Amino acid sequence: MPEIRFSQSVSARREQGALVVTIDNPPVNALSAHVRSGLMAALDHATDLPTITGLVITGAGSTFIGGADIKEFGKPPMEPMLPEVIDRIETFEKPVVCSVNGSALGGGCEVALACHGRIAGEKAAFGLPEVKLGIVPGAGGTQRLPRLIGTIAAIDLIGTGRTVNVSEAVALGLADGTAADPVAAALTLLRELGAKPLRRTGLMAVPTVDAAAVSAAEAKVLARARGQSAPVEAVRLVKAAGQVDLKQGLAEERCTFLRLRDSVESAALLHVFFAERAAGKIEGLETVSPRRIETVAVVGAGLMGAGIAVSALISGCRVIALEQTKEAAAGARDRIAETLDKTVRSGRMGQDGRDDCLARLQTTAEAADLATVDLVIEAVFDDLQVKMDLFRRLDGILAPGTILATNTSYLDPDVIAAATTDPTRVVGLHFFSPANVMRLVEVVDCAKTAPDVLASALAFVKRLGKLPVVCGVTEGFIGNRIFSAYRREAELMLEDGAVPDEIDAAFEAYGFPMGIFAVNDMAGLEIAWARRKRQAATRDPAARYVEIADRLCEAGRLGRKSGRGWYAYPNGERTVDPEVTAMIKAARAAKNITPRAITAEEIMGRLLKAMVDEGTALLAEGIAARPGDIDLVMINGYGFPAHKGGPMFTAQQGKDLKS
Repeated sequence: MPEIRFSQSVSARREQGALVVTIDNPPVNALSAHVRSGLMAALDHATDLPTITGLVITGAGSTFIGGADIKEFGKPPMEPMLPEVIDRIETFEKPVVCSVNGSALGGGCEVALACHGRIAGEKAAFGLPEVKLGIVPGAGGTQRLPRLIGTIAAIDLIGTGRTVNVSEAVALGLADGTAADPVAAALTLLRELGAKPLRRTGLMAVPTVDAAAVSAAEAKVLARARGQSAPVEAVRLVKAAGQVDLKQGLAEERCTFLRLRDSVESAALLHVFFAERAAGKIEGLETVSPRRIETVAVVGAGLMGAGIAVSALISGCRVIALEQTKEAAAGARDRIAETLDKTVRSGRMGQDGRDDCLARLQTTAEAADLATVDLVIEAVFDDLQVKMDLFRRLDGILAPGTILATNTSYLDPDVIAAATTDPTRVVGLHFFSPANVMRLVEVVDCAKTAPDVLASALAFVKRLGKLPVVCGVTEGFIGNRIFSAYRREAELMLEDGAVPDEIDAAFEAYGFPMGIFAVNDMAGLEIAWARRKRQAATRDPAARYVEIADRLCEAGRLGRKSGRGWYAYPNGERTVDPEVTAMIKAARAAKNITPRAITAEEIMGRLLKAMVDEGTALLAEGIAARPGDIDLVMINGYGFPAHKGGPMFTAQQGKDLKS
């Protein structure tokens, strides 16, 4: 049968008496207006022809339907609206089965929920990730999903926005089955459904469940929300599905969706979404081809190096980990294996995947084994001489095309690059610990980094499934330079009258997972101490300098690892230490400072201003390309609450409100 075209993105063919409708709207088959109108036209066509027994809806390419069309964000709505399309599918008089060939996300999942049957391909995935954009599903997701899979599972999926794979979707009842050829299986299911009353999801009763179990599921989601509104509203709507009829539930869902869509929180998360799409896009690199990177060497396989090695292994690379001795190399293999084992225990990887990773791992004490690698990432002690000596030694071993990357946090990568005969092949790759978990990587474009080396570094980071943010050379790059600025402001407030736990409490109340001083204790105070000592000779003697952190380090209070830092840690539990309070009071007295009460509002105001001032300077100096890049670094590296958009977004919102 010839193809029937219903819109620029929706076509169909007759097969086994059914109409197989295909959505082809690359790159992700978004629910653009022409997709929605095409689906309505296909339903009209099936209505008009009695010989059509039903419809199978599928997607072209690797995606079923990837959600809303971001090009329509902020524009006047265009008919038909998605709820109208979904209602038409669910109430259609003939059976409609979806063949979910790939990801069914957001509105795509809501379309699948409205169908009378769902067959998943082997690479299918389902999810309602709207809370990640500060909104809730707006076309029935909160009302239909609990009717199909139960309240507890729906609270989890919608409240967290997580995506489920094929096996979990089938186990939950979200998919009726899976098949290598989902269209053929959908046609079979279509014939079966034609002989019995249609299963209309919206008319199903929500399964009864123990109230305590629902409360536990709700508490789990809200604990992760950390002040974000959308998960709270999502849970409320899912629970309402068991208390009101579909019409009432849909009306409340739509009202909530529209209210949240126009909120600052949603604007912040959309800002983050678009910032991520822009990150890593560098002017002038559009036509530059990255080099092929298949074998990666990691020099120094401590906590950071092991995490980098694991990330590279999981991405499919071959990895050589270089240590100083055979014993250290054996220890590195054990450390990497244990990290992979934790990944298996968490359910993020199977045993076969772990074994495959270890088969591609080589640990060695012989630098000559690195001769043919494509990329070397050094993760040795953050000492300039150590890193320069290493790069000098590698320079005589590596092939000319090998890329050299430094993972330094604060040191100048241009100085490190100068130790080589070819600084054009040197780039910075600043991972965050634990490197196998943390998403952010600052990609440092050094003074002489070749364009194809930078392009290769970006491609490699993306292959790891991480978020690359390009920056120029400055001490601390984007993140640590801003962190140093607001840590300095926090220490000034100690002299002015605050105490560590007050500042940390204000920070956590704002939405950070951990306070500044608690973070310092976890990271170790000696790193910043060493940096302050390096800077002592060039420090402006007229600038205000707080010595409290130095006194802590001199007293052996280096953080959690020593059992004492800004806090004490008896039995591993963080507690306020009177000794630290006394040291702070002594520092104030030495400078004749009369302490005053500082409110949580003032604390956060001063900390945010420190972040924004430093971010503004980074933009002015050309270290950061965009305000959004700074926000991404602070969100993904330092715990800034994503639903507040980052410090630069927050500052702009304040300006907009005042203007």
